[in-house]
Amino acid sequence: MKTFRRITLAAGILCIALAVNAQDFKFGHLNSDQLLSAMPEYDSAQQKIQALRNQYDQEIEQIQVEINRKIEQFNQSEATMTNLIREAKASEIQEMQMRLQNFAQTAQQDLQEQSMVFIQPVMDKARNAISAVAKEKGLIYVFDLSQGNPVYTSEESLEMLPLVKAHLGL
Repeated sequence: MKTFRRITLAAGILCIALAVNAQDFKFGHLNSDQLLSAMPEYDSAQQKIQALRNQYDQEIEQIQVEINRKIEQFNQSEATMTNLIREAKASEIQEMQMRLQNFAQTAQQDLQEQSMVFIQPVMDKARNAISAVAKEKGLIYVFDLSQGNPVYTSEESLEMLPLVKAHLGL
């Protein structure tokens, strides 16, 4: 009885191994950074982000110029000020510097949020194109080489970048 079970178990394992080997596992790979940079929508999104960054930088620079002007005025007239006026002016400069810091932090957060708003639709379009090509080619996995995961890519792995570009009309 034990021998029969062993033979049945061995036959089952052999059948499973043969079935797995008979399947055609297909893998694909591409560099998503190269794909995104080839998409005109990505360039447009990057330009919008850069324009917003320039606006924030310009505003920060204007505030910093105003702070520097106040500091210069303070240093020039500090000797003639009473203690009360000196403390008030120093406090005013410190408040301006804190507002500048807060503005810079808020601007950076807003820039990150807006980047996602502008870039997410482009990434979704690229992801949908990758999925469509992968399904069309019957792939089970697609590796993104821009993430640095695979250290080896076999010639049996399908290079998807030209196919996805063609799918997107690029």
